[in-house]
Amino acid sequence: MLTALDLTLIYLIAAVLGVVVCRSLKLPPILGYLVVGVLIGPNALALASDVPAVQNLAEFGVVFLMFAIGLEFNLPKLHSMRSMVFGLGLLQVVMTIGGTMAGNVLLRWLFGALGLPWDLGWQGSLVLGAAMAMSSTAIVIKLMAERLELESEHGRRVVGVLLFQDLAVVPLLVLIPALGGSGSAMLQSLGWAGLKATVLLVLLLTGGQHVMRRWLTMVARRRSQELFMLNLLLVTLGLAWLTEHAGLSLALGAFVAGMLIAETEFKHQVELDIRPFHDVLLGLFFITIGMRLDWQTLVYQWPLVIILTLAPTLAKFLLVAGLAKLFRAPTGVALRTGLYLAQAGEFGFVLLTLGAQHNLIAAQWVSPVLAAMVLSMLVTPLIIQHSDRIVMKLSASDWLLQSVQLTTIAKKSIKTDAHVIICGYGRSGQNLATLLEAEHIPYMALDLDPDRVRQAAAAGQSVVFGDAARLPSLIAAGLSRASAVVISYHDTASALKVLHEVRSHAPQVPVIVRTIDDSDLEKLRAAGATEVVPEAIEGSLMLASHALALVGVPMRRVLRITRDARDRRYGLLRGYFHGADDDTVEERDQARLQSISLPVASLLQGRMLGEIGVASWGISVVSVRRPSGAVQDARDDLVLQGGDTLVVSGTPEALARAEHGLLVG
Repeated sequence: MLTALDLTLIYLIAAVLGVVVCRSLKLPPILGYLVVGVLIGPNALALASDVPAVQNLAEFGVVFLMFAIGLEFNLPKLHSMRSMVFGLGLLQVVMTIGGTMAGNVLLRWLFGALGLPWDLGWQGSLVLGAAMAMSSTAIVIKLMAERLELESEHGRRVVGVLLFQDLAVVPLLVLIPALGGSGSAMLQSLGWAGLKATVLLVLLLTGGQHVMRRWLTMVARRRSQELFMLNLLLVTLGLAWLTEHAGLSLALGAFVAGMLIAETEFKHQVELDIRPFHDVLLGLFFITIGMRLDWQTLVYQWPLVIILTLAPTLAKFLLVAGLAKLFRAPTGVALRTGLYLAQAGEFGFVLLTLGAQHNLIAAQWVSPVLAAMVLSMLVTPLIIQHSDRIVMKLSASDWLLQSVQLTTIAKKSIKTDAHVIICGYGRSGQNLATLLEAEHIPYMALDLDPDRVRQAAAAGQSVVFGDAARLPSLIAAGLSRASAVVISYHDTASALKVLHEVRSHAPQVPVIVRTIDDSDLEKLRAAGATEVVPEAIEGSLMLASHALALVGVPMRRVLRITRDARDRRYGLLRGYFHGADDDTVEERDQARLQSISLPVASLLQGRMLGEIGVASWGISVVSVRRPSGAVQDARDDLVLQGGDTLVVSGTPEALARAEHGLLVG
């Protein structure tokens, strides 16, 4: 007999192994939890039993999942995406459920005509349709974020549908338990549940936001992280308890708690605090789902499992793609939307489990359907990875639209030379564009937000819709002719992709990268970033300069301290490059920058930088640019190569001596 500690250790070991394997295979952790649940469950190794205590604990995973979903449902977000959420999303859920119920009627008639039994009632078909309507928010959002597609045209549609699916779970959790009755009893149960839900939601959402904000503010003033966390758990579980005792579900109360907190200024802090509970308990829930899956079903009923996998996936793909096309999406965008949403989702498991608990679905259906849902989620990463290839084969017009998009970028950039390519046209990108315009420097901005691009282009600014992380977009923007590339958004994964493309196809073009802090500094420099500008350092310099000025330090000294700090941090700011308008009396003896390129057959080739005695010329080497375009710090042990470009700093006389010494060798 296993003790509670034995059972806990088995679950933890299984969860750790499952997540490690999935991470190594670049698969979502959800799939790892499901697989280890199958392995340790009663139908396989039987290391753990599906005991009620574990089930009760796993239910809290759903509670915290609904709480996290509630945090995302603030009214401004829903309003901005209303056509996607309440148009495309609503139709997808309603038509999936309706289509499943209609299919059940057809199968019942067909089996009856053949004299065969069919034991799935309309209530069970409604549950199956509701489960089938759900897609995996966790898997799809993660994969789209990695592919930088959240702001793309199909990405916005996918997110809108996922938001409505998550929202639709709330009434479905109320509806499914009421389907267990018959006739008037069921209608009475539904009406009573709907009335209680309406009254409770009105009371909570009308006065609840004010009470929640005041309560959390009062707790936050105590400046105790422990107290804040305890109150957060109290609010979440307290509202879940309230809705359960009102005859509704635990998950509904947690969802309401998330919605109440979403309208307060504590939302982001709450998201960080609740994530450990959310992830661990949700993982436990998926393990218990996997324990219900009988591997023998895959062996002995594999034709049924394959049919239950392919038929709903294909039907859902066609339905979503058709609806997206109905909402005026281009064919390629519609097909991608359908591919991304064709699989089953985590809430599908919740609804299927709830239906089985209320005997709405016969036991022999549960395991095959679960197996089919798991298989559809397993193939989702592969479908999304090859979505471009699939869409190209299904739609010739998609290739044409992409060509038109690249042609639009090329037409705007074809007359520009020595321009700056700005990747991302948010606030930082727009500020940079304003400064470049003031200096009459041409630029070309690439952005993935169609609304922003449309408004900026209408205002006469040089911005086009395009993905800067894709080589065709960069080439169309004139990468080979550009004087610099600036990555103005802080996304390290995307920045590394841009750096890889620039270094592979235009190594001579310098790249400046914006980051939040310097945690990824070495990684970005190793990838070829000419300079990395962390916001945290710039903010601290401005903070220090204001503080020094306010405590009485002379402004001239404040500016010198700030300049020296920047000189130490940014190699390219150690002086300045000389220009024709710098020949004033004050400027002639100031240190400046100069680029000196070594001959390909330089006599200094193979020697270390510290051996050539640059200090004797009165200069310092700021950085060394390799012929490949990579920029390296000026270390004494750096071995010079023919064709290297040395950025040196010094007075005009010292620079003249250094240039003669470096070129003559």
